Amino acid sequence: MTRYFITGGAGFIGSNLADRLLAQGHAVTAYDNFSTGQRKFIESAFAQRNFRLIESDTLDASSLDRAIQGHDWVFHLAANADVRFGTDHPSRDLEQNTIATHNVLEAMRKAGIKQIAFSSTGSVYGEPSVFPTPEDCPFPVQTSLYAASKSAGEGLISAYCAGFGFKACIFRFVSILGERYSHGHVYDFLRKLKADPTRIEVLGNGKQRKSYLYVQDCISAMLHAIERIDAGVHVFNLGAPEYCTVDQSLSWICERIGLQPRRDYSGGERGWIGDSPFIYLDTSRITQLGWKPQLSIRQAVIKTVDYLQANPWLFEAR
Repeated sequence: MTRYFITGGAGFIGSNLADRLLAQGHAVTAYDNFSTGQRKFIESAFAQRNFRLIESDTLDASSLDRAIQGHDWVFHLAANADVRFGTDHPSRDLEQNTIATHNVLEAMRKAGIKQIAFSSTGSVYGEPSVFPTPEDCPFPVQTSLYAASKSAGEGLISAYCAGFGFKACIFRFVSILGERYSHGHVYDFLRKLKADPTRIEVLGNGKQRKSYLYVQDCISAMLHAIERIDAGVHVFNLGAPEYCTVDQSLSWICERIGLQPRRDYSGGERGWIGDSPFIYLDTSRITQLGWKPQLSIRQAVIKTVDYLQANPWLFEAR
């Protein structure tokens, strides 16, 4: 039995990961401040004797030092993921993503834990010129504070691997979809359509091209990778081998819920500052290890719509 420590363990990805690990017979500690996590997400985990919840913040270094003791692996998933409003509060990404990552690494070093999996982002590639974008693509100028903070977190992890003998998997995600999803374009579109079924505001021109990945495929990829790496730093892009436009995704959503709203576009190829108009990652590195996604982007969007329709309380929780 392996003992896993998950920051953000009551969140969208973290709670799904906790359920998967518990089902495999492992012990899980979820560490979450519930800024975006939900207690309902971990209801099934509480029924397992190998599950423990610690309600605290990754910025509380002393609490983190105590909580992390006695674990074998750390999944550091807690972060501020609100890319769109990063310029409204410029220090938030630094604090919750970069400083928090340093706190996790320091707590691990003190506790003698040397294995970490980190949720980074495909946004660290900024607006690349190579598609699909490989892990060794040169980093351009960063276009969002979120991506800059994640890039800094990657650098810290690499330095701890070199300096203290850590082993790390850095996962650069596309946007993740699926059950317990409560932040992102599908959520935003459904919320707007609940308020007004006759029209929908689309940020940008609707032609932005994006790749997505189903949450269970994401978890399978992460667990597949950590079982197959040796010492040092290993970077993996995680995404589907396809992409869709924002308009296509909206059409799937509208078709699923039986609406045909008028679309009002805000204009321009970017929906907001830091929005990359084309995100499509080369995932050959992880697929060469034997992983491949089970759901298409369209299937993942539909599963997300169905989940949100069945759980309207998520729209009231924000």
